[in-house]
Amino acid sequence: MKAIDPDTLVSVDEAEALARNLRLLIVDDSRLQRRILMTALGGQGYDLAEAGSAAEAIEACRSELPDIVISDWIMPGTSGLELCAEIRQTFTDDYIYFIILTSKSAKEDLAEALRSGADDFLAKPLSGEELSARISAGERLLRMSRELRDKNRLITRTLEQMRAINVRLDKDLAEARRLQMSLAPKTAVRSDAWDISFLLQPSGHVGGDLVGTFPIAKDKMGLFSLDVSGHGIAAALITARLSSWLSGGSPDRNASLYWEGDTIRMHSPDYVCRQMNERFLTDHDTGHYFTMVIGELDLITGRFVFCQAGHPHPLLQTKNGDTRFIGSGGPPIGLIDGVEYEKSEVMIDPGDRLLICSDGITECPDRSGDLLDDDGLNALISNNFDVRGENLLAVIEGTLRQRIDDDDFSDDVSAVLIERQL
Repeated sequence: MKAIDPDTLVSVDEAEALARNLRLLIVDDSRLQRRILMTALGGQGYDLAEAGSAAEAIEACRSELPDIVISDWIMPGTSGLELCAEIRQTFTDDYIYFIILTSKSAKEDLAEALRSGADDFLAKPLSGEELSARISAGERLLRMSRELRDKNRLITRTLEQMRAINVRLDKDLAEARRLQMSLAPKTAVRSDAWDISFLLQPSGHVGGDLVGTFPIAKDKMGLFSLDVSGHGIAAALITARLSSWLSGGSPDRNASLYWEGDTIRMHSPDYVCRQMNERFLTDHDTGHYFTMVIGELDLITGRFVFCQAGHPHPLLQTKNGDTRFIGSGGPPIGLIDGVEYEKSEVMIDPGDRLLICSDGITECPDRSGDLLDDDGLNALISNNFDVRGENLLAVIEGTLRQRIDDDDFSDDVSAVLIERQL
């Protein structure tokens, strides 16, 4: 970003210097009156110019714009008040302070002059001290006007730079979102016996939720759903780091796998959570933590062994439509050193399905602030018993958006849906 150059702005000192060298335009059809005024003001350091008519004054303004105009009211042709109105309409970029000179002294005359756009009113015969005082008042107003103008220019320039930064930031965040979404499965995993579908919707450009799978053996698969505390870029960076701990089907790339001879095995899920807890506490001093469900699915028997670390309880729906929440709970990862975790297991029989979701679903509020909670999720799954796979996840997302009137999610939304075919 190009820095704002303060030298391009008019400082207060510079504004005061300009005020001491103001350009004054004396307008009077009487040459004598002009001489009197020019002489009275000539020793005070002003740049003086004169005009014998309103037309000459306009030309003088076009040649070099004055800071203050001192004009007689009564002149042949265009009067001083008409000259004031024309200057106000013609020269709008910089403010010109306008003083009317006249022998009139009635209050209604003063009111008429001010309504015509004049800033001040001096009655003849003139007092030199009063004239100097009125010019000084005009200097102060012009100085404040210039300071305000310069500050407005600074604000405008800063806003333009901020808009440019926001445009670049939006582009970077959009790219970050694409990269983060690439960490999650793009499509459902399907086989003759299984359909595994995924939902991932960050609450902003990027978020802290992630879902995924990894191969273990021909007949086994690892699955996980995790949710990093907080939102935005910080949570997304931690999520990317955690993804590297669980990516790939080799122990060299996946912390949950190990070699047993020539065979790849998965550590017990409770051991995985315990090890990730210690590693996270050692590697990250950010104040963040994360929740997770991670498990091993036996694609032959349907046995799913998993560990629940602070994540919502998975919801099992049998082929008969019965539902129940499963899991033994457990603390989040990254909060307490040396914590122990428990593993759980469930049989996913033909026709059954298991939903693992983040709290962005169960804690999604409606406009009244009421959460969907476990009962709402249970009812949603039960009422859509015949809806399968990605279609069911689309129904869940659509329901949540209806609750928030299609506003942005307040939390990241993610889910893994495991379905075993009949």
